[in-house]
Formats: sequence, structure tokens, C-alpha cells
Amino acid sequence: MGKTIYLVTGAAGFLGSHVCDELLERGEHVRALVLSGDKSVKYVPKEVEIVEGDLCDVISLKKFFTIPKGDDSVVIHCASMVTTNAEFNQKLIDVNVGGTKNMIDQCLRHPECKKMVYVSSTGAIPEQPKGTAIKETDQFTPIDESRQVGCYSQSKAMATQEVLDACREKGLKACVVHPSGILGPKDYAIGETTGTVIKIMNGKMPVGMGGSFNLCDVRDLAHGCVAAADRGRTGECYILGNKEVTLKEMCRMLHDASGCKTPYFYVPIGMAYKLAEQMEKKAKKTGEKPLMTNFAVYNLARNNQFDYSKAERELGYHTRPYSETLRDEAKWLVAEGYIK
Repeated sequence: MGKTIYLVTGAAGFLGSHVCDELLERGEHVRALVLSGDKSVKYVPKEVEIVEGDLCDVISLKKFFTIPKGDDSVVIHCASMVTTNAEFNQKLIDVNVGGTKNMIDQCLRHPECKKMVYVSSTGAIPEQPKGTAIKETDQFTPIDESRQVGCYSQSKAMATQEVLDACREKGLKACVVHPSGILGPKDYAIGETTGTVIKIMNGKMPVGMGGSFNLCDVRDLAHGCVAAADRGRTGECYILGNKEVTLKEMCRMLHDASGCKTPYFYVPIGMAYKLAEQMEKKAKKTGEKPLMTNFAVYNLARNNQFDYSKAERELGYHTRPYSETLRDEAKWLVAEGYIK
């Protein structure tokens, strides 16, 4: 009998590299798609086979999907372009939607490909009013710009719909996972959340904001993605979320873990929107990046309550306490020299 080769896109990224770790720990064969010239390839575990390619380059995807005769494959499609700018971005659509279409086509062209897990986002799910836990849906388009806010979330919604439509209409064997925010150690690219943690720990956030996050330990998300490959049902979506946490609570836990300073006070959301508006106007004149944006405030103000019981029930998904994740992340940031 042949072996199963796991084809992981975005393997040089925060979540993708942890998915590779999770697969390697249980002895799987892993092949990673990495952009040519991507310096982050050094963060991909050395046991992983590297194939250079691009989601938007079909020829390179053919090479990625070609495996020895008698083997089969499982795809975990983590790769996407991420932005914290809410405005329309054609490159984002090309990579996140067009690239996912190309992945779907390759899965369908290769009968040895037994399954695809598409890593979407909770932002793709239409937001519900505060007080209502957001659950899985099977309808992501047409886009409702008031409830699927920002080009990134909209691109993930469109790509998710492409996956589900291919399951229904073309026989694609795939399921979808919707991670919320990502937190934890080994974020070598220093994403938005990790950057915020560094600012807090270095005492560079004297003023915080109200509102909440929904963040998951990257190791728990990786476990959830692999569990979806094992047990996720075709055509189904699974939220990989956590309990809400406020910025104030997060700062307190970071203080407990590292002894760092915490913000002196926290600005109410209403005032934060006004400050963000002023900062964005100033940034347009100076050309500098604003310290606070309307979109960043929205992400704290929005409904961040997600019901992830389906993933717990069907995938065995679980989350560890925020305090444990922040302790491990703080230790890693100190060891890597990010904390002054």
C-alpha cells in the first residue's frame, strides 16, 4: 500500500508551519508549497519537502500535486494574502479567491487527492448582532458589506463559497475550517496580534481600547486543521474559535506572565472611533501609517462571540487557556529578543 502525502500551502506562515509540525509529530509525509524567494522558508520544518510555486500559477500547482504512483494526497490549503486595510484590493481577490479556485481545479483533476481542507476565517461568516453567538453557515455570497466587513473577509467568503459549490456541484471532497484570531509562539512574520503583544510587553501601549478579541492558540488551530482532514465531513464548515477576551484582560495576563507594564487606561469604543478618524485624516496628509484605524477599532467593537461546539463535537477540537498561550508566547518573544 502507498502512503498519504499531505500537501500544505502557506507552510511558511504562522498557522501553516504549525500544521506541518502537527503532521510531522505523528509521522506523516508533508510537502509544502512555498513562494519562490520567500525568506520565510527557513521556518518550515526541515523534514518537509519543499516545492516552489504560486497559487496563481497553475503550472507550478501541477508540480505540487504530482506524487508517486500508488500514493494518495490530502490538501490543507492554509495560504492566503492578509491585510488589515479594509479597502478593496484586487491582488487580495486574485490570490485568495483565484488561487483557491486553482487549488479546487487541481484537486478535481487528481483522483489520488482524497480530501481538501480549506482554511477560511470567522470574518467570512456574516456577523450577527451582539449577544448572539455566531454559528456556521453554508451561504457566504452575495457579500453583505455591512456584515462581512473588509476586503480580506470578503475574499475569504467568496473563496469559501467556491469550495462549497464545488462540493455540491462537482464532487469535490472538502471541508472548511474558520479560525478566529491567531495567538501564540513562533510567529516569525510578526503578525498584527503578535505585534500588539510586543508593544504591550515593551511598554509602548500606554493607552488601550475597550472591546474584545476572539483569539486561539496557533497550536490548537493546527490540531483543528489536521482533525478536519481526518474527520471533517464533506461540504461542512467548522468554526475554530475560543472564548472572547478583552484587551484589558489580555494585558493583565501578560503582566502576570512577564511582569510587563499595562496601559494606564482604556479608551471607550465610541471615543476610539473618533480618535481613529482623526489619526487617519492626519496620516493622509503626512503619508505615515496611522497609529489607530477605523477598521482596527471595528474589529474590537464587533461581535466576537463564536459558537465552536460543532468542531468540539465532530473534530475533537479544544482550546487551552489564554493564560497558558500568553505565557508561552511571552517566553518565546523574550528568547527571540523582541522584548527590550
